[in-house]
Formats: sequence, C-alpha cells, structure tokens
Amino acid sequence: MIINDIKKIKDIQEEFIQKFPYLRIQFYQQPHVVGEGSSVREQISEEKTIGSVRQIHNDGDFTINDQMAVGEFEKSFYEKFGLSVQVFRKSGALWMQTTSTDQWTLAEQNRKGSSSEEAFIEKYGS
Repeated sequence: MIINDIKKIKDIQEEFIQKFPYLRIQFYQQPHVVGEGSSVREQISEEKTIGSVRQIHNDGDFTINDQMAVGEFEKSFYEKFGLSVQVFRKSGALWMQTTSTDQWTLAEQNRKGSSSEEAFIEKYGS
C-alpha cells in the first residue's frame, strides 16, 4: 500500500478492504491507548487527503503482512506515517473496534469476521 500526501483516506481504506474483506480501518485525529477504543468525534472524513491530516509526511510503501498483530499494524502506521488508525471487524451486521483482540493477527481477525458473518446470515438470512 503506497502512502503519500495526495491520496485520500478512502483510497487507503479501499486497498485495506481488498486484502481483508471482513475488516476495515478508520482514521482518527489522535492515537488511541492500547486496549481502548477511539472516539467517533475524532474520526477523520474519508474524503480528506492524507497530507491534510498528518504531521509526519513520510511517503512510502506500507507492506501489510497478514500475520502482523492488529496492535502492531496500528502502531506501525502511526510511527511510519503519523496516521492514527483503528481496525474494525465485522460482527454480524455491526462493525466493532478490535480493542480487546489487538494481539490477534490481521488474518485471525479477518477469519473471525468471516465466520461471524456466515453465522449471522445462517440465522437471519442475507
């Protein structure tokens, strides 16, 4: 995933969803404390450009390894690019912040989201 100042937040989100369809990322004005959620009041509009919402203006390729823990992913994003992100996982019909499972890998989170959606569809229909 290429990170630069001209990309929009939504472009990064779409690239992430292509790799992890049962996860999504949201961008926030401030980093969150490990184990705590991010406030919806601090959520950044997906229409903003990366350059308009960060202090560290490093450009580069951010390689996402699916064996990376969610907490590590969020921390690396902030340290390398000055962007505060929070991973969400599909849970039935809802999207939940992964705060209590930040030690799980992105692959584990995605599998859990997939199985949760399958169980929801089985119980309630599509």
